[in-house]
Amino acid sequence: MSLTLHDTRVRVPYEELRSFTAEVFRERGVPAERAATAADALLYGDLHGLGSHGLANLCRLYLPLLDSGRCDPAAEPLAVRDTGPAVLLDARQALGLWAATEAVHVAADRAHAHGIGLVSVRGGTHFGCAGHHAGVAADRGMIGVVASNCGDQRIARPPGGAVAMLGTNPLSVAAPALPGRPFVLDMSTTVVPTGRVRAAARAGEPVPEGWLAGEDGEPVTDPAAFDRGEAHLRWLGGSPETGAYKGFGLAVAVELLAAALPGAALGPSPAALTGDGRPHGTDDDIGYLVLAIAPGTVRPDGGFAADAWSLFGTLLDCPTTPGSGPVRYPGWLEAERAERHRETGVPLAPDVYRDLVAAGFSR
Repeated sequence: MSLTLHDTRVRVPYEELRSFTAEVFRERGVPAERAATAADALLYGDLHGLGSHGLANLCRLYLPLLDSGRCDPAAEPLAVRDTGPAVLLDARQALGLWAATEAVHVAADRAHAHGIGLVSVRGGTHFGCAGHHAGVAADRGMIGVVASNCGDQRIARPPGGAVAMLGTNPLSVAAPALPGRPFVLDMSTTVVPTGRVRAAARAGEPVPEGWLAGEDGEPVTDPAAFDRGEAHLRWLGGSPETGAYKGFGLAVAVELLAAALPGAALGPSPAALTGDGRPHGTDDDIGYLVLAIAPGTVRPDGGFAADAWSLFGTLLDCPTTPGSGPVRYPGWLEAERAERHRETGVPLAPDVYRDLVAAGFSR
């Protein structure tokens, strides 16, 4: 395996990382096909330049989940209710990296038959990048919507609230767009997810003003202050005066659709009221919203594909202001990075690479 250094990052061939990651999951009892699916989901983050949700979490999140028994490597998800286009699924603590992708395929199969497919999931575990799973639907020519709460783990406070009640509650929408460049919106409802804060802390780098706030509401740029309980995440929109209620409202909407609908654990529950302002609870019994829409079933004349081509193509043709780069829609730059990283190697932060070596990865 060849290694090169670029900005202190170690570049490793994608297929070697994929093979190693799948083997690590197999060693923990995950069946081979599921382990390969999980490896794809986890490496999506590093491949697309979203390292905070990639291999940085293998040894820090997923292996502890498996080793502690909080995640069942061989769990068989159970369909609690099935109406045809809609399914209520109990994931039974299966590895979320696999289970969420499986739920998307079930939703896409139903959408192929009915035009729309909804899989509402409870009993889930952390599933990595929401955009990866929504993108599975886009790869099948459909519109995918995937959202997740954080179980009963509470990270962010309501605007003006003194205790944490909600998770970062990610939301993704993906769809076919121009060739090789699907539309993929993948966002947390807070300004950033916790993974980016912790990645900055590990690197010893400050975070921009606006990510974190202290008890007095003033900006905090020391990322380690988050895990010390001295700073909390801000919502999309920043302060109440600049629109924080929009990010907060989106988080509540995700909680409603992804957790209350299937009956998963809720962040805002009576237990939340005992918090002291710092993050608390565990990310167990996570809920997912998985929705697939088949445009060809809804519009069999092919009109959707033509409209999508016009929509995304027109965005690319948008004139720009002086000094600005070209306009790109969500997912374009990430797809470019993925192509480049497949050719030149996946860049890993030194601490992530050291974690992999400690877990058995060899050059």
